Amino acid sequence: MNTSVDYLAIFIQFIVAVGFIVTTMVVTHNVGPKRQTKDKLAVFECGIESEGNARMPFSIRYFLTAILFVLFDVEVIFMYPWAVNFKALGSTGFIEMLLFVSTLLLGFVYILKKGALKWE
Repeated sequence: MNTSVDYLAIFIQFIVAVGFIVTTMVVTHNVGPKRQTKDKLAVFECGIESEGNARMPFSIRYFLTAILFVLFDVEVIFMYPWAVNFKALGSTGFIEMLLFVSTLLLGFVYILKKGALKWE
């Protein structure tokens, strides 16, 4: 039978984590230097002077590639526990993983046929 006492350790860990974050932010804000010069306020990225508007539109292919990477990278999250419990899952687990991988490969082939990964 679960009681609220069982969750006390999680609650204490959450309070300590939030307290650490708040304390760190307050201390660094109050202790850090506050001299703002023209050079410090200038936009700096990778040592290259910025040009033009920062709101320049990107090609949708960039975002599509990023989303596809995340999608196919998530499959590893499902494969790792399966690999750890491979013997315990038996042939049923193996068949289920074959179905999962074949679905992913089918999606990958579809993406390749649509030309989603071709750059111009």
